[in-house]
Amino acid sequence: MSEARIWHGGDLDEARRLFPRAPEPWIDLSTGINPIAYPVPPLPASLFERLPSPADHRDLETAAAEAYGATDAAMVVAAPGTQVLISLLPHLRARSRVAVLGPTYAEHAHAWRKAGHEVVEAEAQGQLGGADVAIVVNPNNPDGRLIDREALLRLAEELRARGGWLVVDEAFADFDPRESLVPALPCNAIVLRSFGKTYGLAGIRIGFAVASRAIAASLRSTLGPWAVSGPAVAIGRKALRDRRWLDAARAARAADARRLDALLKPVAETPLCGTILYRLLPSRHAPDLFRHLGEHGIWVRRFQADPALLRFGLPGLPADWRRLENALALFRSR
Repeated sequence: MSEARIWHGGDLDEARRLFPRAPEPWIDLSTGINPIAYPVPPLPASLFERLPSPADHRDLETAAAEAYGATDAAMVVAAPGTQVLISLLPHLRARSRVAVLGPTYAEHAHAWRKAGHEVVEAEAQGQLGGADVAIVVNPNNPDGRLIDREALLRLAEELRARGGWLVVDEAFADFDPRESLVPALPCNAIVLRSFGKTYGLAGIRIGFAVASRAIAASLRSTLGPWAVSGPAVAIGRKALRDRRWLDAARAARAADARRLDALLKPVAETPLCGTILYRLLPSRHAPDLFRHLGEHGIWVRRFQADPALLRFGLPGLPADWRRLENALALFRSR
């Protein structure tokens, strides 16, 4: 029997299939990716002609350690995207009881279940402690729920007493790092960080795990050599050290999130939530709004588990903002 398909953002092929008469170009608001990307520097041809050097790869991990507040660069493992790390982690443990604090990013439960583990979705933080592995997305995707660091440290200690792991996915923490677990990382915790979302460069595929030296070594061994391409290494280490760009992007995207809230508030039935890079709209009219926006060439994120929710990423261009504003006005006037 084939596995159920997990819906993700960014699938414009599906958008065109569902709405073949929609105007082009599509505005893709279905992801939580910064629409204003980090400016890619000119790259020498040699980066495409040779394997990435171990020294450059280590420097990328050092840059990530500096950016995320890790105490030791040897605890940071660079990978070709966080999704690869999500898929690999279940293979580093014997069969375990895994609790995922949900509802959240579906690939976590899927990866552990596919690897033969017993997986349950916990509805509250208090239900995580009885598992061998607890998984928390912080801030959460899609609602932006944020668990404070002290609570995570207590959970890690509870798990450590019986050899358990705490996995914390901080894919959206770059713009809101106040509760990041990295600076106070317990020995049994693994933190995942995404590069592409914050820097708007999802296509180059970089992600990081931050863990104890022992767990990091296991991940590194499983990934094998040359896990990250030379061009991605060059771009990643430059961007991660550009704190001025990050601070400016954080302020600009926070302003964009407030602007988006103002546009969405008239069609929301309860308060909007989410993170700086996406906003979650609850409405019983969500299916109609999804269809209306699709017919106008605007692709937003719907959810299999709850059709009353839509997630909106941030528009990038002034023309995109105008098209979204006009489409929402037409929906309200119907």
